[in-house]
Amino acid sequence: MKTVTFGSGVSVPVLGQGTWNMGEDASRKAAEVRALQLGLDLGMTLIDTAEMYGEGGAEEVVGAALAGRRSDAFLVSKVYPHNASFDGVRAACERSLRRLRVESIDLYLLHWQGHYPLAETFDGFEALRQAGKIRDYGVSNLDLPSMEEAVGYGAPATDQVLYNLLKRGIEFDLLPWCRARGMPVMAYSPLESSGREQAALLGHPALRTVADAHDATPAQIALAWVLHQDGVIAIPKAVDPVHLRANRAAADIRLTSDDLAALDRAFPPPRRARALDMR
Repeated sequence: MKTVTFGSGVSVPVLGQGTWNMGEDASRKAAEVRALQLGLDLGMTLIDTAEMYGEGGAEEVVGAALAGRRSDAFLVSKVYPHNASFDGVRAACERSLRRLRVESIDLYLLHWQGHYPLAETFDGFEALRQAGKIRDYGVSNLDLPSMEEAVGYGAPATDQVLYNLLKRGIEFDLLPWCRARGMPVMAYSPLESSGREQAALLGHPALRTVADAHDATPAQIALAWVLHQDGVIAIPKAVDPVHLRANRAAADIRLTSDDLAALDRAFPPPRRARALDMR
């Protein structure tokens, strides 16, 4: 699978696994654990989670999935903004480590910017890195002005943002800025998450036409489009084994210039700066 390399030199596959909405129902935990393990088997070794997801429940699911195979995964988690003080971020990380049943997190992110200064949060991240609790740190849901501020306080490895064919605003400024600095972008909700917008995306005639040409589904083409973008990692969530295998197959689809032009006509790229899309 195509890979992307962080500034630290660590390479990860461009297709990972998200865990949003996991860990919210105990009756689904076994299926969620099996799904993450199947994803690992299929090469989707980056797993993204957060203390917010299921109020720690998703991290517990990930911890169960990684039992006996921690070395198979590149693990990403995120801290709540209200826990992002110097002391708070360290305490939150320790709680996440316990739920994840690991000794360190590969990439630890600020989930979105709150009232604590980025400089203070990054100092906490640096303390965690020096203590061996995290390998690297980054941010999520930060727009370009905030990223320009962030790099003045530290060296964030990534910005995790909402990005898909319907939400292309980052292409105007944030994505080129990150690319120029060799900073990968992590795309959450690459297939959309709200029912109405997902239906608008996957039901679009242009997407169906490209999908038919590749003997694929519209969802696979939408995901293949995100994976086609240089320096972008996609983290869709899937529990159904059929969906997991379909996601993995999407990473092998090679879109042609005609495909890309058709998708640009149907889902035009931005022509001006836009407010950052968030979920």
